[in-house]
Amino acid sequence: MGSGLLITLFLAAVVYLFFQEKRKPLRLLFVYMPVVMLVLYFNPLFFSVFERIVGAEIYFRILWLLPITWVLAYTAVSLYQKVKEQWKLPLLLLMLLMVPMCGRCVYSSPLFSAAENVYHVPDYVVEICDDIKVEGREVMAVFPREFLLYVRQYSPLVCMPYGRDAIIYQGNPFYKLMESEQIEAGQLAEFAKAAQCHYIILDEDKEVIGNLLDYDYEEFNRISGYVIYRDTTIYIGL
Repeated sequence: MGSGLLITLFLAAVVYLFFQEKRKPLRLLFVYMPVVMLVLYFNPLFFSVFERIVGAEIYFRILWLLPITWVLAYTAVSLYQKVKEQWKLPLLLLMLLMVPMCGRCVYSSPLFSAAENVYHVPDYVVEICDDIKVEGREVMAVFPREFLLYVRQYSPLVCMPYGRDAIIYQGNPFYKLMESEQIEAGQLAEFAKAAQCHYIILDEDKEVIGNLLDYDYEEFNRISGYVIYRDTTIYIGL
């Protein structure tokens, strides 16, 4: 919703089209369908059924079905056509200003970073994935949080025991251990072996209690401030 004003504009546009739009196909798409979707969305009975079948965590995605962009664009053109000639330019400038004023710049997100390569992922992701990949097969590796959104974008052959869902729900014990201030080496090795991880990637500054080398791991490499440990008990064809 951004600041919420975009939804306010959308609802105002739906009301406007309810009174002004006479063509049935457009009324069906731009008026009736959004109203039905909103009634369902705020209906507790519908929510209870949806929660049992699909789950509550993705309920918000129903709002993606609202044709917000179409309704606002069509309403803007409709208004532009109806005003007198001397008001067309001021109205156009006002409408062009209203949309960006109703939200915030997408680049202000903390998840945004400037592209460092053609893959649009950080360079350290490319370097580490290229270092641990094995031609002709998949490898399993556990990464710190900052890797989770990028590894799957870069390489389908580097798999992870958990993904972005761990960031959202934070109920995965393996993820909690990886993100804790101190990591007990034996516990980390236990989780990694249970998930059949070939590699463990840790920040060089991460405090590890104990030594992973005592749990059948070797230091495979150091890249861009990260240490790569490899499980010596799993053959991966290197």
